[in-house]
Amino acid sequence: MAVSHVIPHFREESAFFEQGLTLVAGVDEAGRGALAGPVVAGAVILGRRRRKGWLKVVKDSKLLSAKTREELYDLITTESLAFGIGVVSHQHIDAHGVVAATKLAMKLALSELQPGADGLLIDYLTLPDIRLPQKGIVDGDAVCISIACASIIAKVTRDRLMTALDDRYPLYHLSRHKGYGTAEHLACLNHHGPCPIHRRSFAPVQHFRSLL
Repeated sequence: MAVSHVIPHFREESAFFEQGLTLVAGVDEAGRGALAGPVVAGAVILGRRRRKGWLKVVKDSKLLSAKTREELYDLITTESLAFGIGVVSHQHIDAHGVVAATKLAMKLALSELQPGADGLLIDYLTLPDIRLPQKGIVDGDAVCISIACASIIAKVTRDRLMTALDDRYPLYHLSRHKGYGTAEHLACLNHHGPCPIHRRSFAPVQHFRSLL
């Protein structure tokens, strides 16, 4: 079965619950592969009580419509046990690399959790310098409900940020592509060159810089 058709489940959370961990946070990021703007991470603790009908709608944020993501964002932020958001700038990405920036965004999101987590389920990555039981899960946002919720928090937050930046840099139509390397975005780069929020360390941006 293709991962895109898997319904996110609670098995990973349940395995941690069986170890005596009750505040299990799902963690995911948005914007890691974009050419402009920040990377954003979300962290969500659903808790053991999960009889919420809207959870049946939750899946990897990339598979949801923008309207559904917005609706779920409101539900997750009001009905989860805790949530946190971490934002790391394009400057930090250029200075330290996108993986380091992604991990920092995740740590910032975790630092906002009240109550704090006692176990972590993370999409793909692990955070070795955080001394908590944790598991990195490949395609975690597709198979793990807490990570899927975190992916929605991260995606909606970043989309809102990029839409706001569209007012500052209207030549790049950021509200449409959110800084990812679409044909439209690459055409804008080709025509105008990079703007201040482009990631200069990324190869496509470096290419268009050379055309200036």
